[in-house]
Amino acid sequence: MNAKVNRHEFADRLTLGDTLAKDIASKLDAAVKARGKASLAVSGGSTPKLMFAVLAEQEIDWSKVTITLVDERWVDEDNERSNARLVKKTLIAHEAHVAGFQPLFDKAHADDVDAALAGVGAKVDALGKPFDVVVLGMGPDGHTASFFPGGDHLAQALDLDGKQSVLSMRADGAGEPRITLSLPRVLDTRALYLHIEGNDKKEILGKALAGEDFPIAAVLKQDRVAVDVYWSP
Repeated sequence: MNAKVNRHEFADRLTLGDTLAKDIASKLDAAVKARGKASLAVSGGSTPKLMFAVLAEQEIDWSKVTITLVDERWVDEDNERSNARLVKKTLIAHEAHVAGFQPLFDKAHADDVDAALAGVGAKVDALGKPFDVVVLGMGPDGHTASFFPGGDHLAQALDLDGKQSVLSMRADGAGEPRITLSLPRVLDTRALYLHIEGNDKKEILGKALAGEDFPIAAVLKQDRVAVDVYWSP
């Protein structure tokens, strides 16, 4: 397994959210000062909401930061399951309200995620490589991004030699069709975080680190970038 997995455990989610948000902000601030811009790719779901709220209040030059998503359900932003909707409500607010945002959903191809891949991939790549920060989450089935067990394009998405930045994904556990950054695109970052909460996810993490075949294991066993795991009960 990758020796560059750094585990950080916190007594509660409030402390985790505060610490992680300030760590991310410091890296974005350093990127802006060094290169004049910064990029941040985040995951959706309920876990990062508190962290997003703290991050949005950090006093950095958010006008030089562009935020995008690690993955997205193929739904419009008016849908409550939209990750873009979540990010706009909880992260692109307060100090961060001036940040740029690059969504993954394409209204012009609302009925066909596959038809949107080339255009969306080009927009993501236009943000520049590498990302400055990528924040992943993990589901109780061991998926991260939209790398779902049994996904129709899972092998492609996890191929470290793959050239596509984004792929579509359909799986029994996914609900709607999805669009997701590929594993190589996720790993093309200066800083990579895995943010998880709950004892059930800690158990899955342990199994993946021990070599069990969960999608998250592909992130943990690669040697391209260190993974900082932030966990609380």
